[in-house]
Amino acid sequence: MSRIGETFAELKRSGRGGFIPFITAGHPDLATTELLLIELAAAGADIIELGVPFSDPVADGEVIQRASERALRSGVTLRDALTCVAYAKQHIDVPIVLFSYFNPLLKFGEDRLAKHAKQAGVDAVLVTDLIPEEAESWTETLIQHDLDSIFLVAPTTSDERLARIAQRARGFIYAVSRAGVTGARNEMTRDAEALVQRVRSVSDLPVAVGFGISTAEQVREVWRFADAAVVGSAIVSQIEKMTGSSDLVGRVGEFARSLLALAPVR
Repeated sequence: MSRIGETFAELKRSGRGGFIPFITAGHPDLATTELLLIELAAAGADIIELGVPFSDPVADGEVIQRASERALRSGVTLRDALTCVAYAKQHIDVPIVLFSYFNPLLKFGEDRLAKHAKQAGVDAVLVTDLIPEEAESWTETLIQHDLDSIFLVAPTTSDERLARIAQRARGFIYAVSRAGVTGARNEMTRDAEALVQRVRSVSDLPVAVGFGISTAEQVREVWRFADAAVVGSAIVSQIEKMTGSSDLVGRVGEFARSLLALAPVR
């Protein structure tokens, strides 16, 4: 069983839902990214997603797009993201998912990326725009390096596609709560719960729900029907607001803790 599998097994034994925060590597800078990974682990993250900056993040809303743009202007690369992971893993034991579009990984080289990711301490890779029909070589490469391959599913995903993704996925399946791009929302849609039920009909893997989750109430609502809640844009927005502040890391940690305010006592 992978470390991500072990994490979800422990969550199940404890009767808790998982908390998966997302940040963008190099936003606002690489040194702060390293400290944020450590702080988010201390704040209660069960798994952390680290986004690789990309020039055309079509699945992301304006908040994460701006974070990617700023990181790219500073020259942040995939290799830099892996360096952040390697540093943070000297201090934390929380599984880390590398979250990327396929172009940067393809340019780096599939086998080379898997090898370097494993050496850095990455536990899984989620490729936003890689479809299961074209993922066989990629997933086999990850398996060879003991890395989990995470796939996205959406309310619009067909039953046939769901079954195909279930065959390729390892670690967990990321269920997008609604059609569209990332970004905080005031309300959760019913589409998310229906999608999780559909995923469970074809896979025994844990299901994490993301896109639009920004409050403690929404996190708790997701836990009612899924195994974990992913919070991205709301956290990246806090980083954006606090950029330049000496207490950015601590304030982001406080925000992360506030998202767990309604959680059972750990």
